[in-house]
Amino acid sequence: MSEPPGGAVSVTAPPSADTPSKPLSAQRVVPLRRPGRWIASAVVLVLVAQIAHGLATNPFYQWDRFRYWFLRPSILDGLLITLEVTALSAVLGLLGGILLALGRLSGSPVLRAVSWTYTWLFRSVPLIVVLIFLYNFSALYRTVSLGVPFGPSFVSFDESKLATDMVVAVVGLSLNEAAYAAEVVRGGILSVDQGQHEAAAALGLPKGYQFTRIVFPQALRSITPNYVNQLIGLVKSTSLVFYVSLLDLFGSVQTMGSTYPGDIVPLLLVATVWYLILTSAVSVVQFYVERYFARGATRTLPPTPLQRARSGLTALRARLRREAAV
Repeated sequence: MSEPPGGAVSVTAPPSADTPSKPLSAQRVVPLRRPGRWIASAVVLVLVAQIAHGLATNPFYQWDRFRYWFLRPSILDGLLITLEVTALSAVLGLLGGILLALGRLSGSPVLRAVSWTYTWLFRSVPLIVVLIFLYNFSALYRTVSLGVPFGPSFVSFDESKLATDMVVAVVGLSLNEAAYAAEVVRGGILSVDQGQHEAAAALGLPKGYQFTRIVFPQALRSITPNYVNQLIGLVKSTSLVFYVSLLDLFGSVQTMGSTYPGDIVPLLLVATVWYLILTSAVSVVQFYVERYFARGATRTLPPTPLQRARSGLTALRARLRREAAV
């Protein structure tokens, strides 16, 4: 204790044991311990290992027969039909959904009522019922005619020749898909800020130009993830076209399973793996489409899986260097 000029007393405290000897920038940051997370991760890894071991060692799965059937021509022919039906139904269903959504948002009470009724009907009726009904449509209408409403017809078609198995499958799936796509598109359009509509109208732009160049591109950011979920469901829904005599992937597996009853399990595994591949491919496309439409909406685009892997590897190397230095 010393007495400075002016009579004031100054006390100098001794250095405390808690006082850090290094500056804060030089101290090591100790991460928070999370034992619960490590225990849960270990339990999940053990369960995954047990499942993988069971799949690899259980003779019931007959993996040798799985390898035999996986690339057989009959399976690949069914896969090609599945891809064709899915592509056509997705395009036609989305176009129909856009028209129905515009009808729901129209100022015409007739268009609103018809669009709402269509959506309500096809969302209520099971898809298998729609397919079977279309498959037997020739019993109700033997010919399809084009002409003056309530008047003479100019062109007539034999419905039994026009409605092939492929046409029935695509039309049935498209009609069902359009009902769900309409709600997805309508929700995406409604998600666009009202100020965008007002700004476009203030510029005097035509209605069609407003929708195609301003409203719809912004709505796609909301439509894309929701419609891809519908598309994944559509890929799996194609398995129902077997009931209208179209041998898609599932139909081919069913046929081969009836012919070779001892190979039912490996054939079902073949179908499962192919459906996993198809839905995974759709998910990859979804990621890049969402990333494309995220331009202008976010400051930085979400990293791709390769970029994520590189950044994770870089962070791991930096962490190892820090630990080695300590």
